[in-house]
Amino acid sequence: MGRGGQTNDREAGPERKCIATGEVQPKFGLIRFGISPDGQVVPDVLEKLPGRGIWVSADRAAMEKAMKKGLFARAAKQAVQVPENLIATVEAQLAARVVNLISLMRKGGHAVSGYERVKDWLAKDEAEVLIQAHDGSERGKSKLSTPYGGSWIGWLSADELGQAFGRQSTIHAALGAGGLCQRVVEEAARLKGLRVSDGDKPRRKGS
Repeated sequence: MGRGGQTNDREAGPERKCIATGEVQPKFGLIRFGISPDGQVVPDVLEKLPGRGIWVSADRAAMEKAMKKGLFARAAKQAVQVPENLIATVEAQLAARVVNLISLMRKGGHAVSGYERVKDWLAKDEAEVLIQAHDGSERGKSKLSTPYGGSWIGWLSADELGQAFGRQSTIHAALGAGGLCQRVVEEAARLKGLRVSDGDKPRRKGS
């Protein structure tokens, strides 16, 4: 795994074609959408809605293109309604998914928060993933390094990360190997596609 949050050695698994880019890629890098009975385009982040799915790369530009060019209707082969806040809804669902997975890891004893505890895990090579809130102090964050061969996630807010640990806010967190660690990295990578562009800082929620 690398600092970008993606894994390098994971088997590709099932692949799907993005309606915006035309690229075929592993589905963990895309977002699934469904069409409701009344013709609304509905995000299906958990991939549980019935019917044929419509897939778009987990990338803000790809989703904007799909919305503006009428690609959802073309893929669904019917008239559809695309909510104006579709991207914001997807982003919120992905963020909630990442927070929930981190929370489950915390409850299982596979995640810690706080500078000193994270520093200790890193020193003992117990950390597989370093998570740092994008709105935390850059000086403080620079004192901790991504685990060797591990991943770094830096596009959650301090409030969001705090929710995972039952606190008002959290700047530093670390995940141990195994369990849901892989899922956190993959879901966070999808969220990154909506929040970070070309090395820019993460967007604020709703922007």
